[in-house]
Amino acid sequence: MAHDVLVIGAGFGGLAAAVALRRAGVSDLVVLERADEIGGTWRDNTYPGCRCDVGSNLYSLSFAPNPDWSNTYSYQPEIQRYLLGVVERFHLRPLVRLGHEVTRVAFERTSGLWHVAGPWGERRARCVVLATGSLAEARLPDIPGIETFAGASVHTARWDDTVDLFGKRVAVVGTGASAIQVVPEVATVAAELTVFQRTPPWILPHGGRAVPERTRALYRWLPPLQRLARLRHYLERELLVLGFVKDPTRMARGEAMARAHLERQVADPDLRARLTPDYRLGCKRVLLSNDYYPALTRPNVRLVTEAIDRVEPTGLRRADGALTEVDAVVWATGFHVTDNPVVARVTDGDGRSLAEALAGRLDHYRGTTFPGYPNLFMLGGPNTGLGHSSVVFMMESQLRYVTETVRRALAENALIEPTADAAATWTGRLRDRLPSTVWGSGCASWYLAEGGVNTTIWPDFTFTFRRATRRFEPRDHRVAAAPATTA
Repeated sequence: MAHDVLVIGAGFGGLAAAVALRRAGVSDLVVLERADEIGGTWRDNTYPGCRCDVGSNLYSLSFAPNPDWSNTYSYQPEIQRYLLGVVERFHLRPLVRLGHEVTRVAFERTSGLWHVAGPWGERRARCVVLATGSLAEARLPDIPGIETFAGASVHTARWDDTVDLFGKRVAVVGTGASAIQVVPEVATVAAELTVFQRTPPWILPHGGRAVPERTRALYRWLPPLQRLARLRHYLERELLVLGFVKDPTRMARGEAMARAHLERQVADPDLRARLTPDYRLGCKRVLLSNDYYPALTRPNVRLVTEAIDRVEPTGLRRADGALTEVDAVVWATGFHVTDNPVVARVTDGDGRSLAEALAGRLDHYRGTTFPGYPNLFMLGGPNTGLGHSSVVFMMESQLRYVTETVRRALAENALIEPTADAAATWTGRLRDRLPSTVWGSGCASWYLAEGGVNTTIWPDFTFTFRRATRRFEPRDHRVAAAPATTA
């Protein structure tokens, strides 16, 4: 017997999907989660200083507002508590199967079913929703000898609280979003901290602040006030699209703000020069911090811009031949995004991997469905990522299309997939548009797949994506009768 729907992943996307599908009348629904608790990215990233860079009121589910956020930009523990609260509030716990890592998601033509398997066994489903997220698989750099290091080694996305960095010589490799949060924390406890930078990021002042109790009380008593605050933050974020997409030269103002921020916090001209980006603001992820630059000016911290040639048992050998001896290495090197190994486990009836979509070799429809993969849906799929706003908004937008399609597939016992022409048209428009945006302005970033194709970012206002996903368009889909055995 097959389930009506299997949802894979129990982070923001998976939980939102479970609520939306149940509201749409789907009762035979199971959520598979590989870990021993829900939360996804916000369960895994427990490094010191971990925080969201989108405002709390916007980086939350629209149907589950939280009037008690303690900060306008929430820290990881509070976001994880919020997600646990969503599970209890919407009675999702009975739907979730923890410890169910998925190693295979394969479509079988003869039955018209998806076979979802792992060490725990196998389940079959008429529809599958992939909600595993793009920031799920920690990425270590391809540096020779990385496995030979004799000291403590930890990735920010797989933090180990038993690793004691107090009084140690520590290296942090990377200067992206997690690095600028963890570096100030490590700098206060390490005897020596060496930060290895490949490319300096653009950093703007962080506007996060504590939310007064009186404001939280108002949100509890008058929920429309919090919805208004959410709308205001949303609109402020959408204005950034004018620079990111419409006219990248508009980013000059933001660059001036970032340079002024750097000059205020770093007096040493040589250090300032090494921390100044030479690419357009927004081409890589724009970061927010008030304490990263000051941390680099501490006497126990130094910035190294020479490349790492190899890792040795006692430290990191640089391209200039010098060895930086350390007791511990913190790898702040991000995630497998365009090469996410989870997606490589999903195959169509011919064994073709869905990873082709993330690599830019397979067309997609609205970043959610794919020709040849009937009744399969992906939240946070190709070109649904953002450089300016909340991906939670994007996933909720996708769910409007997903729930209507699932309802049709179940009611009509049908296999539904986008037509090749519809997918090619959608993907082609994105590929034509992205090179003229700030993300196509010449820098290398994790937004780009091999060959420089941007399969990550949505190049427009988020409300245009919501409008595009607001309903099922019959003319864009192939609807075929499923084999009788799926009934």
